[in-house]
Amino acid sequence: MKRLPLYIDLTFCIIVLPIMMMIFPVERWYHYFPGYVVTVGVWLYSLYMLNRFVTVPFLFKGRFFMWIGVLLILVPVFVTYCISCVMLYPPKPSVYDEGIFRVFPNIQQYQQAVWSLFMIVETFSFGVGLLTQVNEQWVRRKRVEEEQRKAEIALFKAQIRPHFMFNTLNSVYGLFLTGNEKALESLERFISMIRYVHTTAVRDFVALKEEVDYIRQYVSIQSLRLNEMTEVNFVTDVEDGELMVPPMLLITFVENCFKHGVSPVEKGYINVSISENSAKMTLTTENRVCKVINHGEHMGIANCRRRLELQYPGRHKLEIFNNGEIYKVKLCIYLSA
Repeated sequence: MKRLPLYIDLTFCIIVLPIMMMIFPVERWYHYFPGYVVTVGVWLYSLYMLNRFVTVPFLFKGRFFMWIGVLLILVPVFVTYCISCVMLYPPKPSVYDEGIFRVFPNIQQYQQAVWSLFMIVETFSFGVGLLTQVNEQWVRRKRVEEEQRKAEIALFKAQIRPHFMFNTLNSVYGLFLTGNEKALESLERFISMIRYVHTTAVRDFVALKEEVDYIRQYVSIQSLRLNEMTEVNFVTDVEDGELMVPPMLLITFVENCFKHGVSPVEKGYINVSISENSAKMTLTTENRVCKVINHGEHMGIANCRRRLELQYPGRHKLEIFNNGEIYKVKLCIYLSA
């Protein structure tokens, strides 16, 4: 696609323009006036290059360059007029020389050829030039949007990491305070998770199996601090673990379960399931609501919604059900191989 304008330029200069010239008796003119024919040919090719690479781009560079572009449109008209005014041979008598037609000049065939070819070159070069400029403007706009998208996603990831790490560290700290025998094991898992967060900081995508393993470690650490009042179930069924997903995207929904679905005195449960089949990944979470979820605590969910819109437009579906007693999330993403 990037080389399409080049192919069009070559096609016009090598094929189209020579064919258009052959419509006129160029061979006869070249036999008698070779210098004039060569001059016209060089001028037409120069005019095409001038319009394609100077005049049309100037029209898109701002007011100052735009006026230069307008001047570059008028100057070729004057040059072509001067070339067409060269008298190669006296004009033959014509019926237009008498009567009411005397006001019309007697234009000779070679002059008609010069102006016809001039109009063809002008039209074609401006058409290709304008299409090229429009395409370049579109590409620039897409690049700017892409850079803004990357910056926005990076900001969202930066917002998630501190929030997640402090919550997890607080859980590990609680295990040490209570003298839990698995506190050291949880610390090792926490260090492994921090390493994962650090290595994915500069990556846009990670393998699905890595993200699933990361969530598994998080569920294990959180489960260690729970008593018998909360039942935790974590199930995975992934066919292709090499599929790529954005890092730290799913953890927010899992973290939300432990944040609002755990109580030391009330019965509760947390169910987390991650499956993948035919490049369709599905995350489902369900927990009993033990703490009131207010709007401020929904910032992480809103963050994830925005990331999904940016990275999977039209390729995801997020459903959230909350009746004050049960909180359910179902996220489906159509991944690319």
